[in-house]
Formats: sequence, structure tokens, C-alpha cells
Amino acid sequence: MTPDDRALVDRFLDMMAAEAGSSSHTLAAYRNDLERAAEGLGSLGAATTDDLSRLGGQWAELAPSTVARRSAALRRFFGFLVDDSLRRDDPSSALPRPRLERPLPRILEMGEVELMFEAAEDRAASGELAAVRNLALLELLYGSGLRASELVSLPRGAVRSGQPFMMVRGKGSKERLVPISARAETAVSKWLEIAPGTTAWLFPSGNKHISRVRLFQIVRAMAADAGIAPERVSPHVLRHAFATHLLAGGADLRVLQSLLGHADIATTQIYTHVDSARLVELVNARHPLATRSR
Repeated sequence: MTPDDRALVDRFLDMMAAEAGSSSHTLAAYRNDLERAAEGLGSLGAATTDDLSRLGGQWAELAPSTVARRSAALRRFFGFLVDDSLRRDDPSSALPRPRLERPLPRILEMGEVELMFEAAEDRAASGELAAVRNLALLELLYGSGLRASELVSLPRGAVRSGQPFMMVRGKGSKERLVPISARAETAVSKWLEIAPGTTAWLFPSGNKHISRVRLFQIVRAMAADAGIAPERVSPHVLRHAFATHLLAGGADLRVLQSLLGHADIATTQIYTHVDSARLVELVNARHPLATRSR
């Protein structure tokens, strides 16, 4: 990437941080995608429609999701250049637009989740520090549907006695209320009784909180303890299980959207495909025509 292009990318990312409230992870992803795109262009900032149209061939071996992500980053980048009068035209119409099919999320059956809880509870009964912490992590992941980044960065006082909800700061620094079950409150309370008391984090690691990578490792180890293939389980799979099992229990899709912190209802609707059998049963039982005789 040329020095001029790097300066433009820096300005673009400054805008994304200030105006869109993008997280450091999002900014790093944008930078990486723009740098990779620049490798196939003579100049990123001065690229023409012909230059961008050739990217489709250069990216032919990439996964459609990667092509879509890079194209989206470039479209936003060129839109920024036009808005800030750094160039007159927007060539992004020439970018490839791969057709994407959203994959169904991996989920766990309720029985499998119960096995994880049984194994976690047995270990926590020993009073071992890590085991008590891990049970609290599991209760919040499955019981509240938190993202991994939201869970690991919870402040020490996030869960308060007698309060069935807590405030979580999610993507784009948006805040939302998430439910706290009595089970989760009890597990967190027991953890706080023995947790290190000199940190601001609910789940500390040294002077910081545990990382998402460490959470991933913990969850997989807990799955293995329960006799479940570790590669089938992750923090995000438990979030999916939270959503799918709530929907199976009759939760409203809009309520689920709010609990998960989805900006677009279309993102939440993926769970209607996962639990289609339950929805068919619901329509057959509750629709006004279901009981109408000929």
C-alpha cells in the first residue's frame, strides 16, 4: 500500500471510530480488508471502475463470504472519499457481488446443554476456583445469550442481587437489557465470594479480563467433560442454543431480537429456519383456520 493510500485509510478509520462508533476489532478488520484489496490495485484511492472490475478474477479462489466482506469494505471506503470530497466519483459499482446463502447456525440439543451443566456443577461443587468461575460463565452464556466479547468484559458489579436484568454494552457500543436467571445469579454470587477482589472485571485474568480465546478454550474443555465433541461447541454455539431454545419455548421473534442485540430482524429470523418444526406445530395449533371444519 502506498503512503498516500495508507493516509486515506487512516482517515477513513478515524471517521469509522468517531462517527460510527466502530470497535477496535471492526477497525482492524476494515484495515486488513483494504490492505488486501490494495495488493491487487495500482492505487487504492485512485482506483477506477476498470481496476475494480478486475478484482473479481483476482479473488476467484476466495470464499464468497471473504469477497463480499472485502467488497463491502471498499464500498464504504469509496463512499467516504466522495463524502469528504477526496474524489469526485464512486467506482464501487464495479465491485464483485457474490451470492451468499446464510448458513444455519450450529446448535446443541437441550439434552446436551443439560449434560454440560451437570458436569460443570459437579466440578464446581468441589469449590475449586476455576470450576466455580466456569459454571458462572456457562450460566451467563446460555442463560443470557451474551456474545463472547460482552461476557468477558463484564464489570465486577454487572450482576446485582435481586435484579433479574443487567445492562450490557454490545456491538457499536449499544446498550441493552439481558435477563439474569436465578441460577446465574447464584452461580455468579458464589464466584464473587472467592474471586480475586482487586480487579474491576467480573472474570479477571491478571490485570485484565479473560480473553475471548481463553473463553473459547474453557467452553470446549467443558464440552469434553460432558462427553460432547469439543469441536461442536463454542461460546457462539451456546448463544445460538439460547436463542433456538427460547424460540422453541414460544418466545416472540421481536423479543428475541432485543435480547440478542440484533440491529436487523433478518439476523434473528435465521432461528425460524432452525426450529421450523416447532413453528409448523405452532401454526397448526394456534392459527384460526386450524380448528375450522369444512
